[in-house]
Amino acid sequence: MADFVLSAPEGANKKRRIVGRGSSSGRGTTAGKGNKGQQSRSGGKTYIGFEGGQMPLYRRIAHRGFSNYPFKKEFVVVNVTLLEEKYSAGETVNKETLLAKGLISKVDALVKILGTGDLTKELTVEVDKVSASAKAKIEKAGGSVKETAVEAK
Repeated sequence: MADFVLSAPEGANKKRRIVGRGSSSGRGTTAGKGNKGQQSRSGGKTYIGFEGGQMPLYRRIAHRGFSNYPFKKEFVVVNVTLLEEKYSAGETVNKETLLAKGLISKVDALVKILGTGDLTKELTVEVDKVSASAKAKIEKAGGSVKETAVEAK
């Protein structure tokens, strides 16, 4: 067996650049930090949003009022037309069956049935919300509607 020495590929190991060690080192005097100023000083860092001593934007703008954004509820919309296509008479429409038929992507999504289209089949609908027109169409076709309460977070 031949003698074989493992070594790192060319350029893999680079020598660490040492700065601020005299003018003859090539990186002396200012040590690559430019001339004077806050950035050249040790510990001369600023925070995000710092504007050189000017009052920062996030402090200049008034922060008043209330945003409902963190509390909003987003519903997955399913139209009556899709129920007509995907379900047969006598079936129950709930989150599990909607997921199985590919009408919603997550079982924990909030579902609302809207009244676009016509319904001729008798279906039992058990979802979070149903529009007034959809409820009328489902009940006209002989089905029943049961809305589950959407709890506030």
